[in-house]
Amino acid sequence: MYKTQLKTAQLGETGLEITRVGFGAWAIGGAGYDWSWGAQDDDESIAAIQHALELGVNWIDTAAQYGFGHSEEIVGRALAGLTERPYVFTKGGQPEGPGRTTVQSLRRDSLRREIEASLSRLGVPAIDLYQIHWPIPDEEIEEGWSTLVELRDEGLVRHIGVSNFNVGQLRRIQSIAPVETLQPPYSLIARGVEDEILPFAEREGVGVIVYSPMGSGLLTGRMTRERIESLPEDDWRKHGDQFTEPRLSRNLELVARLVEVAERNDTSPGAIAVAWTLSSPAVDGAIVGFRRPDQVGPIIGAAGLELSEDDVATIAGRP
Repeated sequence: MYKTQLKTAQLGETGLEITRVGFGAWAIGGAGYDWSWGAQDDDESIAAIQHALELGVNWIDTAAQYGFGHSEEIVGRALAGLTERPYVFTKGGQPEGPGRTTVQSLRRDSLRREIEASLSRLGVPAIDLYQIHWPIPDEEIEEGWSTLVELRDEGLVRHIGVSNFNVGQLRRIQSIAPVETLQPPYSLIARGVEDEILPFAEREGVGVIVYSPMGSGLLTGRMTRERIESLPEDDWRKHGDQFTEPRLSRNLELVARLVEVAERNDTSPGAIAVAWTLSSPAVDGAIVGFRRPDQVGPIIGAAGLELSEDDVATIAGRP
């Protein structure tokens, strides 16, 4: 692992020291499946990854489900030939179904097929962090978690974690083996994990990397009503709850406050949104999706940005 000038944090008790911002590879999975972000230029994706690494980002989070392998293939291409590579995190449990739709399986044989394919696409000898993508079906989470423990014991993965689990589900699988990491959604417009999940993770020493800290692009300051209307039909966001009324108007008012704080700090609204998630003591890192190299610089400063009390009050809409 190479050295970085960006601010870092220990990821729970894994021993991994990660930059506070990581590269999220969901959108670069491309078009043509049920959770697509629309068409994506692969060369732009590779350039974005390489630019993020140049700026010091030391981990990438992807998943087999992102384009059903395409995102992992792009990450593998971007990392090919590097003498020092970033940590590579990926996820399983959502294999491809009929018509390029997502199905859910945490069965042992299914996860084993997925990990072998992920290793091949990524071109790495072992996955640094392998995660269960969703706790679905609920009745299979124990089998899925036991399988991840086997994969770690066999050296195919170095660390294991989960994404989107609630506290009850975390307790169930902890009886099998300690949960090393958790990946929940967390942003100014998705705060459901604050009451129980983040405090539980902090108490238990579970590392936390949050996804969608910019609300899937809504909090960047560049997402307007007109832009949302112009999104392609195969971009899931076009009809998402946060991107349509009645929530959209409230969300755009929040964005206006983020713009104000960003101007005060000489940074971007997206960086402010990411820094806000990182201000939680339970959060070790934030996953930020980049589709082009020019998107990286304006956000990467969030890794070291400290919000003042006035900043937090403005974001909250308090006088």
